[in-house]
Amino acid sequence: MRFAGLAIGLTVMTVAADAAAQNFPAPGAVVVSGTCSKLVVGKLDASKGCKGEIASVTGPDGSVTFIFSSGGKMLGFQGNGRGIKPGATKGTAQLPIEVISTGAGNKMTGQVDAKGTCTFANPYSGKPVAIECSAKSTELSFAASFLSNGKPPHGK
Repeated sequence: MRFAGLAIGLTVMTVAADAAAQNFPAPGAVVVSGTCSKLVVGKLDASKGCKGEIASVTGPDGSVTFIFSSGGKMLGFQGNGRGIKPGATKGTAQLPIEVISTGAGNKMTGQVDAKGTCTFANPYSGKPVAIECSAKSTELSFAASFLSNGKPPHGK
């Protein structure tokens, strides 16, 4: 009987993981852990202090924001999640970026219109995946690169 309960529990966890895998970015906020190798705003290179976590936040309106942070400041690449399409490389997807958000601490406070893309793969795959974003506003360019550690994202 114990084995049957364990098997059912594992099946439920597998189904839940598969459902989440099919829906990344999923509604709400999740944190992906790994290594940030690039975070640049205009001529300011904040790569050295870039945190080893990024957040994926999907709003009720379908907007998706990938948030990178360095030195207590945040940079978010935001687009309409309904615009996600397959990427050039198999297994990747692209989010068209429409807005760059900035903030400090836990609050996003500024926004600027920008055009660009975030290319990402499924972080629930069990393998390290890249999340790379770049965009340009009328005044600045923005770029970020991140490699997950292969572990599934966790809720925030």
